[in-house]
Amino acid sequence: MCYYVDQKSSRRDVKIRFNIAVNNNGDFYEGVFVNGFEHPNLPIITNDNPAEITTNSYWGLVPFWAKNMEFRDKTLNARIETIGTTASYKNILSNRCLIIATSYYEWRWLDPKGKQKEKYQIFSQNDEIFCFAGLYDSWVNPANGEVIKSFTMVTTQANETMKFVHNNRERMPIVLNREDEQKYLDPSTDIAKFAYPYESKIVAFQTK
Repeated sequence: MCYYVDQKSSRRDVKIRFNIAVNNNGDFYEGVFVNGFEHPNLPIITNDNPAEITTNSYWGLVPFWAKNMEFRDKTLNARIETIGTTASYKNILSNRCLIIATSYYEWRWLDPKGKQKEKYQIFSQNDEIFCFAGLYDSWVNPANGEVIKSFTMVTTQANETMKFVHNNRERMPIVLNREDEQKYLDPSTDIAKFAYPYESKIVAFQTK
């Protein structure tokens, strides 16, 4: 699972990295140790508007059919193995997005109950700025008609690096290699191709 990330790249950095514009519909989010449960508006690129970086979507997916936003703490991550049958995601498999970040964090348990832990920071081996695989949706607030855009991060079985780090839950977010970003955005590409053993080029460092 993944609930904490760094997004240290500036508006200018991501504009150069992806060679596309950044929209002005929301504040451009920069932060260290960003908590997903605070539902930040991390920058994303959606396949319905791939020529622009979106800044007004929030982490924690609210599906279009939801009555309210109360359960979005439970939709920060989406398991790729069950994504086609889970109610929140099965209708939006074509709504692909790239979630922009510079690192993320996981904890290695040193005892069976996780009372003692080591924190690890995980980076891309190849790119300072990388993308997680995501899905997005829009929800209309029935009380006032406000449109809320949101996204979830897709996870898969852990590779050998993350099995070591994340021994309490053997999961990891899908970090897309740069050459696969456009393939992932294409809804004609089977999303299952990005499940393990798809190999994200990542490296983990222990932090204090």
